[in-house]
Amino acid sequence: MDADEVVREYQLLGLRLDRLSPGLVDAFTGDRSLRARVDDEPRWHPAALADRAGLLRRELAGAGLPGVRERFLDAHLTALECTARKLAGVRVPFVAEVRAYFQVDIRPGEPDDYRRAHAALEDLLPGDGPLRRRLADHREHDQVPPRRLAECVHALSDALRERVRGRCGLPAEEEVRYRVVADQPWSGFNRYLGGFRSLVAVNADAGHRMSTLPHLVAHESYPGHHTEHCRKDAGLVAARGHAEQSIFLINTPQCLLAEGLAELGLHAAVGPGWGRWTEEVLGARGLRLDGELAERVDDAVAGLLTVRQDAALMLHDRRAHPDDVVAFLRRWLLVPEERARRMVRFLADPLWRAYTTTYVEGARLVRAWLDREPGSGTGSGTGSGTGGGTLSDRYLRLLDEPLVPRTLQEDLARELPGGPTTAGDHPDGIRPHPR
Repeated sequence: MDADEVVREYQLLGLRLDRLSPGLVDAFTGDRSLRARVDDEPRWHPAALADRAGLLRRELAGAGLPGVRERFLDAHLTALECTARKLAGVRVPFVAEVRAYFQVDIRPGEPDDYRRAHAALEDLLPGDGPLRRRLADHREHDQVPPRRLAECVHALSDALRERVRGRCGLPAEEEVRYRVVADQPWSGFNRYLGGFRSLVAVNADAGHRMSTLPHLVAHESYPGHHTEHCRKDAGLVAARGHAEQSIFLINTPQCLLAEGLAELGLHAAVGPGWGRWTEEVLGARGLRLDGELAERVDDAVAGLLTVRQDAALMLHDRRAHPDDVVAFLRRWLLVPEERARRMVRFLADPLWRAYTTTYVEGARLVRAWLDREPGSGTGSGTGSGTGGGTLSDRYLRLLDEPLVPRTLQEDLARELPGGPTTAGDHPDGIRPHPR
């Protein structure tokens, strides 16, 4: 197969898997005839699609694609092969599943880290009663009035767009529309529609707070998912002909970097002082927020980052009872039972069960890579030019380039004694067709 054939077959593979697992294709802005072709043909057996993924991986070496594109497709075909095998009934251990999807190895967090986070919250929220109650009271005062949720979302979106539009070179016609919904397992969801347009759904049941809403808007829109889709659509797809970027597939390496970028959106757009910035934006609408305290509480809660991933390991690796997972989440995240059960609902969903890793490991990897000293990177060796520059420069590179998690891991490892790591390079039991 030549390069165009391999890319076309990759898109068809994703579209065919989406028929077996609806929602796997998060966005497709490519050739509409491919979608029509898949819709009109009989559904493929998942085992045949797993074989197809393996065949395409073997074809990559002779397709004549530049190294960075070959590496991207190899990683994503590995992930799709795992998805197809699971749909065919093959039991894949959870840690190996995550590795195949996202190129990371996960392990439980440290309870001592969680205890330190609780101690920091104790200092920030003094008073009588258990910490869980004091944190709940703090969050109740921080709550966005439900009738004003849409207004606050738009105010923060406008303010963030003003900060990032010129810096990120967004096209004049780009647009984000917001819709408030209910009864969903997530807080917010971006649906990229193509043509530099996104629809962002905000789940009112999540009980949004003034201190967390700017994170959500930055994550979904500016400079997060919407901005990344626009940049890649205009740059990689339209200008450079990377048609593989016109399909965005759940449970693939691009998700880990996309979610890591989105989680760091407010960090990149505003940085330290985002609490006071939010206080000013919402204060202009008559809402009162102690921005400095909000930022300090957020920093403390960041120490609980891996709790949700621990819960996924409990549920899927150790086969814990869902009630035990709820209790674990309530203990360490200090959340009410309703909130913990919503988290478990997300973790139990067949499509989303591994996805929490994209937020946890994605944020950890992207932040480590972004926060290096300017000029400290050596580049990836793939022609992508990922080393050095300011934080803003590096953030733009991640928005623009077809990178995979291993590229960032290798960049970071070059700065440590011993050179780059190859841990997790061959997920045992996942790839039946080694290159």
